[in-house]
Amino acid sequence: MAMTVTFLGTGTSQGVPVIACECPVCSSKNPKDNRLRSSIMITRDGQNVVVDSGPDFRQQMLREKVKAIAGIVFTHEHKDHIAGLDEVRAFNYFNQWRAQVYCSALVEAALRREFAYAFAEMKYPGIPEIDLNHITLQPFEVAGIPFTPIEVLHFKLPVFAYRIGDFTYITDANAITDEEKAKIKGTKILVLNALRREKHPSHFNLEEAIALSREIGAETTWLTHISHQLGLHDEVQRELPSGIHLAWDGLKIEIPT
Repeated sequence: MAMTVTFLGTGTSQGVPVIACECPVCSSKNPKDNRLRSSIMITRDGQNVVVDSGPDFRQQMLREKVKAIAGIVFTHEHKDHIAGLDEVRAFNYFNQWRAQVYCSALVEAALRREFAYAFAEMKYPGIPEIDLNHITLQPFEVAGIPFTPIEVLHFKLPVFAYRIGDFTYITDANAITDEEKAKIKGTKILVLNALRREKHPSHFNLEEAIALSREIGAETTWLTHISHQLGLHDEVQRELPSGIHLAWDGLKIEIPT
């Protein structure tokens, strides 16, 4: 049975529009130029698994009318990827469900620091109920969905990308070793961060993302984690090579299993 991937957000850490910015992208009336912080949701057999819960997590769940999730899988510990974790309280309450979180040791340390009240010995009523599941580079499953972690570098910070069958999701990266690239080869659908046109110390720019897509040989590549500096969605899309597309918030794609 096919899986559905929903792009909950496709923006960079500040989102688009950026506060106080009046550039053409931030002023655009095209909804595809409005980008919440990057996250996806994978749905299979009625089970929803979210990758990253950034500051817009509540808004994303409401927009997609999500009633339950089976787990949250984290890529790394930056605020634009973890800040919305407190919002699992609604799922705790309505579903009588403890949030199942899957993360590396680095992310776990950040969650325990940022949400210390959720892990305190003396728990305040109504705090989020969270179970932390430690992951490494070994494959794991969440609700029957198989995840193969791929380590990428975000400047010097290790970040987990994930391969799920013929689909690979890479966000917040600017370098991948040959050993980890080998895990991506054969991917039919690739999601890849492409921050802007200019080079950046911790993200692939547009040129680098296109080059990596060609190296991997994916049939289709969707670009995400996009800043207002990249340009207007429709104008950039017209420039892209065949098979490479800008993702947008709310986009749904089917992944055969």
